[in-house]
Amino acid sequence: MLTLAASEVWFVTGSQHLYGAETLERVADHAREIAATLDDAPSIPVRVVAKPVLTSADAIRQLAADANADPRCVGLITWMHTFSPAKLWIAGLELLAKPFLHLHTQYNRGIPWADIDMDFMNLNQAAHGDREFGFLAARLRIDRKVVVGHWTDPDVQDRIGTWSRAACASADWAGGAVVRIGDNMREVAVTEGDKLEAQRRLGFSVNTWGVGDLAAAVDDATDAEVDELVARYLDEYDVAPELRPAGERAASLRDAARIELGLRGFLGERKAIAFTDTFEDLHGLKQLPGLAVQRLMADGYGFGAEGDWKTAAMVRAMKVMSAGLPGGTSFMEDYTYHLDDDDDLILGAHMLEVCPSIASGRPRLEVHPLSIGGREDPVRLVFDAHPGSAVAACITDMGQRFRIVVAAVDVVAPPHPLPKLPVARAMWRPRPDLATGAAAWIHAGGSHHTSLGFSVTREQLRDLAAINAIEILVIDETTSLDAFRDQLRWNDVYWLLAKGL
Repeated sequence: MLTLAASEVWFVTGSQHLYGAETLERVADHAREIAATLDDAPSIPVRVVAKPVLTSADAIRQLAADANADPRCVGLITWMHTFSPAKLWIAGLELLAKPFLHLHTQYNRGIPWADIDMDFMNLNQAAHGDREFGFLAARLRIDRKVVVGHWTDPDVQDRIGTWSRAACASADWAGGAVVRIGDNMREVAVTEGDKLEAQRRLGFSVNTWGVGDLAAAVDDATDAEVDELVARYLDEYDVAPELRPAGERAASLRDAARIELGLRGFLGERKAIAFTDTFEDLHGLKQLPGLAVQRLMADGYGFGAEGDWKTAAMVRAMKVMSAGLPGGTSFMEDYTYHLDDDDDLILGAHMLEVCPSIASGRPRLEVHPLSIGGREDPVRLVFDAHPGSAVAACITDMGQRFRIVVAAVDVVAPPHPLPKLPVARAMWRPRPDLATGAAAWIHAGGSHHTSLGFSVTREQLRDLAAINAIEILVIDETTSLDAFRDQLRWNDVYWLLAKGL
């Protein structure tokens, strides 16, 4: 399972020698105390590591080089306890390849009215020291998160935790591999995209492997391995009688187990973080992978159907961002509407591949025909998603740039049973309403494939977009369609001009 506990954010404090050795010692003591408090904060899932106070351009540049080279470091928290002349930071910030969060705080919460003197003022200068640093970052046009407030405040710690989750997702993308098994579904537009630019801009590679290579790995699974995995299925799920060992379809479950074993090993050998397949490329496989994909997603892999590598990457990022949190994240597709004057709803599902991390209860393992793909009936987990607030997000390639589109939704229990629908599903109410939300999504060019996440927040996704310098559009309870369409037009101009800034 995914964990962020090994990742680090470095706490970096700026000062200068003007104030003397005693002041610098107190700055260092305060920085270590703040870093230790943030490290202990339950809402911050990564290690917060205090670094020595920086007072020279050489030290700052070396710190940036060290951060770039350390795979544990996903980003920096910067704070100017005193006044740190910002010219010292130019070379270091231009060298830095990791994101940073600017924490605008101060060691003391309040002013000691009766005792404040110039010694206190010389030590506690963040109010203008951070402004000097902020000017330089703005002058260098570095997009960064700014969090303002006292370092002990839960809200401040929550926002740092939110950013650190996005930083972990971005670091996971960097150097990660998205494995495409087969190509895109033929003639589909939105699943295409510039894989080279994705690797340059977002960090992950996207390469294709023939389905025959997977089929060979599936064939290599031993009967003993299949027996062991089937036993786990019987323990973890409510298994339909026909799939149980004495059932008439028991062989289908064994075939599904063999596919999972082969696929799991295939992805592991290639150090994949996410993968795709398509029902149009199944040569050598008995079934379209359904159960295998569901279980791999539950273990943290990203997935996109029909070769949709961008959605696979988004599912992975949202799984990283929500690591250790309840609710779950899944590949999803807007499938059909319930158009009701009083309560418009969207039914989300897919042919097979919905992650059981979002299930409302114990999933049921079933086998049913699939009218496309031309293979044997695939095995899949069937369940309803649990209710709760969530976000649905996608990445699209707009030609000149990548765009993240996010919709805030409220997942609800289906108002009526769905006894003949043989797939896992989620039903949600989009904000502010279906008419506005769907129109805005279509105007934005959002994909029909999404990643649905319950613990992922709009702020995390904004941070992810900022870290990777890509566009983001959010559709939520504040959305006005006219204003949203204006935003699209303004964004076109900004992103065209931003390349020259």
